[in-house]
Amino acid sequence: MVMNRIWVGMFLIATIVALSKLIFWQDTMIFKQMVDGLFESAKTGFDLALFLTGALCLWMGFMKVGEDGGAVNLLSRAVSPLFSRLFPEVPKNHPAVGSMMMNFSANMLGLDNAATPLGLKAMNSLQELNPKKDTASNAQIMFLVLNTSGLTIIPVSILAYRATHNSANPTEVFLPILFATFFSSLVGLIAVSIFQRINLFNKIILAYLGSITALILGLLYFLIKHPEYTEVVANVGGNLLLFSIIILFIVLAIRKKVNVYESFIEGAKGGFNVAITIVPYLIVILAAISVFRTSGAFDALLDGIRSAILYFGFVCTEFVEALPVAFMKPLSGGGARGLMLETFSQYGVDSFIGKLAATFQGSTETTFYVIAVYFGSVGIRNSRYAVIAGLIADLAGMIAAIALAYLFYKGC
Repeated sequence: MVMNRIWVGMFLIATIVALSKLIFWQDTMIFKQMVDGLFESAKTGFDLALFLTGALCLWMGFMKVGEDGGAVNLLSRAVSPLFSRLFPEVPKNHPAVGSMMMNFSANMLGLDNAATPLGLKAMNSLQELNPKKDTASNAQIMFLVLNTSGLTIIPVSILAYRATHNSANPTEVFLPILFATFFSSLVGLIAVSIFQRINLFNKIILAYLGSITALILGLLYFLIKHPEYTEVVANVGGNLLLFSIIILFIVLAIRKKVNVYESFIEGAKGGFNVAITIVPYLIVILAAISVFRTSGAFDALLDGIRSAILYFGFVCTEFVEALPVAFMKPLSGGGARGLMLETFSQYGVDSFIGKLAATFQGSTETTFYVIAVYFGSVGIRNSRYAVIAGLIADLAGMIAAIALAYLFYKGC
């Protein structure tokens, strides 16, 4: 119901804005642009699904090797005390636990291409436990919100984009993004826990969260003391760790005398079937985003926020110029990336606005895209409070990014 209202609402708002442009500003091209955008969104959705097909086949193949070799089961046992409390509906050592952990790990390392297939694998496993197949379960919502809040330790792609735009210090956004995503993930966890009445003050939960916090702070302390290693960690660490996991999967499978080739093929076939299922859900959300942008409704929203900030007398308003990235990110990762690169070109990659745009890009996740793809892959139509909880986490990440930007980048 929530996704239906949002989808219809975006179309209605876009129509009202477009009619206003036609009547008051005689913009005769506005509806042509909107229709062209709809066709372009359909093409984009199919292109994304086509790319995702290969990625899904690859990573779901490796996950099948990991399952047959026992590696995923070992990972499940390591996190089962925490997950049994955050996901009480999921049995201990269930395959979904290992898939979720792999997804979270890939997100932390900034490896988006690997994270999505692993997340889809986890969602399919959770769907097997879901008694109402068209309605999101508590476990699926918890997983999705933690996924969309996107704790990122190494934002590989953002550092690479800053480097290609000749930033004097590409890794300057590293710490703000880490802190912002950590805050976003924490708020997302709290929001879902309130909905599901999960006690976060449980000793085991506090122990795990405390360990993760200590690990993050330890990494931060090391990189602050040794900044020369930051780029090495960002560019090499994540991919090396992921490749090491793949090799571990293969070695354990060989040790158990698993036919690795046939196991991979079996998993890859499942990836292809999931990719086909995703296409309509992906296109429908991209269509709504397209008309909302091309109608001018998105620009009108930004202008309204800018005017409100000025009206209430805030002196530091430069962050508003980077807000398009923050508002676009929950709707479209590609759109937000394009806006970030446009900001780099217009204001400079090392300007306050440029650095804040990069921080926005790294501090929130593509909530609507993830919901459309993940829930669409298993045929869920009723997302319950998943959208609300996900947007709460995104808002927390956005606010944290602005505060951290003024702290680290010295705006105003």
